[in-house]
Amino acid sequence: MAQTTTTTTTTTTTPPQKKFADVATVSPETFDFGKIKQNVPAVATFTITNISKEPIVIEQASPTCGCTISDYTKTPIAPGKTGTIKATYNAAAAGAIHKSLTVKIAGTGDIKSISLAGEVVAAEVPKTETPKSDAPKN
Repeated sequence: MAQTTTTTTTTTTTPPQKKFADVATVSPETFDFGKIKQNVPAVATFTITNISKEPIVIEQASPTCGCTISDYTKTPIAPGKTGTIKATYNAAAAGAIHKSLTVKIAGTGDIKSISLAGEVVAAEVPKTETPKSDAPKN
């Protein structure tokens, strides 16, 4: 008696994970402060627009250095609506600003990088006056 073996193969395809660009846009991608004064914190606001058909949630908005603090919309953003990311730069050091933040939308497989640019101008040092002498001039 011959034996027959049947093998069944089941293939499951996982849909590709969405990308940030599929669900949201950021404006601006680079915020230029222009010239700001040293030791005067400056705030940049980025607008996240939901371009998908489902609500999105900003899962994370993280600065890449300790000189920037970020806050962002924590509630779901409905389709066609906007949320914000606010980045506060401490402006402690004079010089060019080239900083970035990373943004992650829940359910996406990638991270979006947004940037801060500008220049911190050194704080003016108060001028000290030369004391006037009351002595008569000869």
